[in-house]
Amino acid sequence: MTSSRRFAAAKVPEITALFWVVKILTTGMGEAASDYLGEKDLVLGGVVGVGGFALALGLQLRADRYRAPLYWFCVSAIAVFGTMVADVARVATGLPLWATSAGCALAVAVLFAWWWRREGTLDVHSITTARRERFYWATVLATFALGTAVGDLTGLAMGLGFLPSGILFTVAILVPFVAWRRGLNPVVAFWAAYVLTRPLGASFADWLSKPHGTGAGLGFGDGPVTLVALAVIVVPVGLLTVRERAVAGPVEPAAVPD
Repeated sequence: MTSSRRFAAAKVPEITALFWVVKILTTGMGEAASDYLGEKDLVLGGVVGVGGFALALGLQLRADRYRAPLYWFCVSAIAVFGTMVADVARVATGLPLWATSAGCALAVAVLFAWWWRREGTLDVHSITTARRERFYWATVLATFALGTAVGDLTGLAMGLGFLPSGILFTVAILVPFVAWRRGLNPVVAFWAAYVLTRPLGASFADWLSKPHGTGAGLGFGDGPVTLVALAVIVVPVGLLTVRERAVAGPVEPAAVPD
């Protein structure tokens, strides 16, 4: 796939309230699914995580336009894989959570700087070329890893517990929204909120799934929380698919060379 490949429209969904609902649901699902797979079988977890990520991203990059089921399949696969990346990095290096959080934050910052330097914009509505789409998905992956590390940092290392951490990030995510309403650059506000969705969703997922002695969880288990989250995600994605078809009509936008 060449960097000059262009698309007739941006390959990301319209940023609405429903977008944020599905995004937060995928973060919680990814956290629970990754932990469940890791506890059951590390090899199987690696195969599912890496394989699912490669499959979903490959299909998404080959698509000629935005398709809701494919887009959210890719986000969900990255949610699982991004959690694994953060957890493996912490275990492999033996570094404390504050250090892995800082490392992930640096990776996100480097990607933003590189993306801006090459394209001159970080606006998701400008994802109309193959190169910009690759920058987008690399950044999304890095934000998932960052959110995983930060959520564990506040919930476990800092001793807040999962529910207080979830409440903390719920309040925090309102800050860019309010700032945007008061004049903050919408691109800055979007990415600030996007990063915060990960620890928000992951904290609530951990609160529901983890045992009582770990971050004061409710103990429902990672497997059941994963299944419930997946079942809930299907509903809004179905609504987005119907809306997409109603807007697009029978016309198939084609990719054209630059």
